[in-house]
Amino acid sequence: MDASAGSGNASGAGAGAPACCYYTLLGIRKNASATDVRAAYRRLAMKWHPDRWASDPGAAGEANRRFQRIQEAYSVLSDKGKRAMYDAGLFDPLDDDDQVKLASCVTCKATKSFLNFWTNNIVFLNIL
Repeated sequence: MDASAGSGNASGAGAGAPACCYYTLLGIRKNASATDVRAAYRRLAMKWHPDRWASDPGAAGEANRRFQRIQEAYSVLSDKGKRAMYDAGLFDPLDDDDQVKLASCVTCKATKSFLNFWTNNIVFLNIL
């Protein structure tokens, strides 16, 4: 198997726990456009799709794990709201319904206003 697929850390993290930065996983920059995200996803999805590795059972499991991580990264980075939350460090990949769970666990009204501003206005932070 080719270990240079942008997986960053192939230490066996499950599909629910990102092994590394989603941008690194897809091999793109943080300021990548939606077109760049889609192109990177399609390239890696074609490379690591489990059906392509079905003839090699030993590699099929790793291909499936990589494919799931690639799908997870794409689902976050292709959605403007999730991407803004991810960039701000507020996105939890283990939550299925991020907006509802995030709103229900936050009790401070000021914090809810802050989160609504960042997620509804799609303002991206440049942390570094």
